[in-house]
Amino acid sequence: MWLILLIVLLIFLPLDSYGARIKDIAYISGVRPNQLVGYGLVVGLNGTGDKTTNTIFMAQSLGNMLDKMGVKIDPKANKVENVAAVIVSAELPPFIKRGSKIDVTVSSIGDAKSLGGGVLIMTPLRGADGEVYAVAQGPLVVGGYLAGGEAATVKKNHPTVGRIPNGATIEKEVSTRFFREGNIAISLKNPDFTNARKTVEKINAIYNNIAEAKDSSTIHIRIPEEFRIDPVRFISAIENLEIIPDTYAKVVVDEKTGTVVIGENVRISTVAISHGNISILVKETPEVYQPLPFARGETEVVPRTEVKVGEEKGKFFMLEGGVTIREFISALNVLGVSSRDIITILQTIKASGALHAELEIL
Repeated sequence: MWLILLIVLLIFLPLDSYGARIKDIAYISGVRPNQLVGYGLVVGLNGTGDKTTNTIFMAQSLGNMLDKMGVKIDPKANKVENVAAVIVSAELPPFIKRGSKIDVTVSSIGDAKSLGGGVLIMTPLRGADGEVYAVAQGPLVVGGYLAGGEAATVKKNHPTVGRIPNGATIEKEVSTRFFREGNIAISLKNPDFTNARKTVEKINAIYNNIAEAKDSSTIHIRIPEEFRIDPVRFISAIENLEIIPDTYAKVVVDEKTGTVVIGENVRISTVAISHGNISILVKETPEVYQPLPFARGETEVVPRTEVKVGEEKGKFFMLEGGVTIREFISALNVLGVSSRDIITILQTIKASGALHAELEIL
């Protein structure tokens, strides 16, 4: 019920429309992060690492690392449980400089039980082109734990994934060109012709016809002469312009949690709705029968099952043509419909063709 009340509260807020900054709905073309990944070893685990009998690649990696340090061992003879093979991932932000620090995520790829207390050994992080852009190393922060003995185990959260804040040092920069020949391009995060038009109109109203929409996502902007020396100041001004973005008529339903999110542009045609619940109660009350004193016989348990079926009377309510989501939610709340019942009702209305919106079920 609290979910329905929250939806109603959000829907019945004042009708004033609030704008969104261009930087929140679009980004400068060419200015984007890059993904980095690497393979490494986490050491110092308290017996919760990979088992060398199962995770052969960890034993081989440990042998190769020790070999580079001048220690010759047979990888098959390794019988350690305080080392884990991991994948290290990170995101390389645009314009970041050599020597800067970024966070990394460390994930076990073997049969380690926990990475808590471990330390990541120096791990090169490579980009999609195979070049090394950063090197990661340091102690892990794991938001969980695993403890137990032979008969019981206690586990909280996910102890086989951890993070190292500022755990990687940038070794190579990525050159980024965000303007060419006095022009820049911005791309909408969610392509939409209406929002592209609104963005162009907003920019041209201030800077005298310098923007042009090429499609539903890309907008080309010519940098004015007075900003050619300082394009950063111009881009900052463009990013902070506000428009009122248009949204699709969409309903998103998560049946696993009973969450329903309904857009304000959703419309429903004339339809009559009735929704009733059926409840079934099955009660087992076995009876014990014993033989009389001095009588021959055995005690027996006779099963007894009681089944009750109850059905609520369905109430019809009429939604007139073109009702808004506000009116729809109001009608459902009058009936005291739960969030899961709303999911069923929305699916049925969509099947009837009366729901004029995209229905997405997660």
